[in-house]
Amino acid sequence: MPDEDRPNRGTARQPKGLLASMRIRKKLIFLHSVFSVLLTLVLLVAVRPAVQQVVSEAEGAFAERTARAVLSGAPPPEAYNDLLIVRRGDPASLGLTPADAARLRGADGPIGLDVEPGLTWRAGGSGDSCVLVGARLASARRAAWGVYGLLIAALVAVYALIAAALEIFVLPRNVYGPIRVLLEADRAVERGDGGRELVDDSAIPADEMGEIMRSRNNAIQSIRRHETALAKALDELELVAADLKRKNHLLENAKRNLEGADRLMSLGMMSAGIAHELNTPLAVAKGLVERLLADPSRPLEPSQAELLGRVIGRLERLSDGLLDFARAREPEYAEAELAAILDEAITLVRLDRVTTGLTIRHTVGDGVRLECDADRMVQVFVNLVRNAVDAFRSNGQAKDGTVEVSAEAETRDGVGWITVRVVDNGPGIDPDVLPTLFDPFVSTRLDSKGTGLGLAVAEGIVREHAGTIIASNRRDGPGAVFEIVMPRRPLGPPASAADREEQP
Repeated sequence: MPDEDRPNRGTARQPKGLLASMRIRKKLIFLHSVFSVLLTLVLLVAVRPAVQQVVSEAEGAFAERTARAVLSGAPPPEAYNDLLIVRRGDPASLGLTPADAARLRGADGPIGLDVEPGLTWRAGGSGDSCVLVGARLASARRAAWGVYGLLIAALVAVYALIAAALEIFVLPRNVYGPIRVLLEADRAVERGDGGRELVDDSAIPADEMGEIMRSRNNAIQSIRRHETALAKALDELELVAADLKRKNHLLENAKRNLEGADRLMSLGMMSAGIAHELNTPLAVAKGLVERLLADPSRPLEPSQAELLGRVIGRLERLSDGLLDFARAREPEYAEAELAAILDEAITLVRLDRVTTGLTIRHTVGDGVRLECDADRMVQVFVNLVRNAVDAFRSNGQAKDGTVEVSAEAETRDGVGWITVRVVDNGPGIDPDVLPTLFDPFVSTRLDSKGTGLGLAVAEGIVREHAGTIIASNRRDGPGAVFEIVMPRRPLGPPASAADREEQP
């Protein structure tokens, strides 16, 4: 078959053995040759004793007839080209053993003896008159061995004809041809020639090789169907991914707008508290200024000047805190004290809400630091603490109410994490609301004075810091628990506004 000497192009590990590296035709020729040699050897070993037995029987019969003729007084026959030996005398002179002599006396006719190799011997007679005849029929031997050789040659020739018929008429059509067709189809698959990768139905026989071809065709067709389905699914996935990117971009913009809306809403509700807080330091400053205007020649006393400085510093801090709280900007990460962040958040809540009868505190000591956007984290804790205060007020439980913030630091997989818990003993969270608590515009008794944006904004800020926020009810009594888990240092740089604008 063509290409039968082409080396195997596969990279798989080749089997070992004498026949493993041969092509099929070479294997068959080798096996035919080995079988022919073995057949010849078997015939030589198996038939040779039978041929020798036939020759020995013929020579024995000829020797026995000669012995009977000599004993009866007739002359020995002519041997032509054969060898005939006739000896007369007593058993001892003829070289017979006592046992052979005893056998000869007890026999009715000539007996067979093994006197000299190469001849067939018969002995006849009794007493002192014995005849020993040895015969070798050369013509019989030649004829027998000729038949023997002819038999071997005929059998080997018949096998050779059968092998040749297989190689010429059977194997090329039923083995080599289908294998060649399969190889061509496989090479078409390697080349990506889809028009020739399937075996044509007219080239598929009705035997086991045909079953292999049909099974291969079905496998190729199944693979192509799956590839088509996969390509279609990938196209649909790309469309979905592009749509998700667009929606994510819109969601990011909406989230930033929600943060700004929440800040404006918070500023509006803070106005009254800020105005009340500003009245006292403004009144002190006004009195001192009026005193200076009334008597410019009389300077302020040191204690009065110090008081005026403290009042002005207080006004500056209130103004800076208000501006920082209202400012909407990109995250700016810097190392900050968690205790300072909580102090500022609690102060802003006290300005914004009436906290009479409530205990708001944190148990975070100095030294607990994290890298974050402090202003945004202040907004997170303002929303959480303020919601707890509103829950107490809406439920009439302001007396003996407690809001406590605690923190715990730990290291997991080489990364430092901070867990901050805001725990209150208020009415808790309605279980029906828990699954959607952080969705925008979900307003509950925890956010009864707001628009439902506070918790959504807080969750977005925590997510910007690669953290997560979890809401649940206390297990040891009434109340809610908000747990914030975030890394002490950012896990990656925050996306800038320009980067987000470039996203589809």
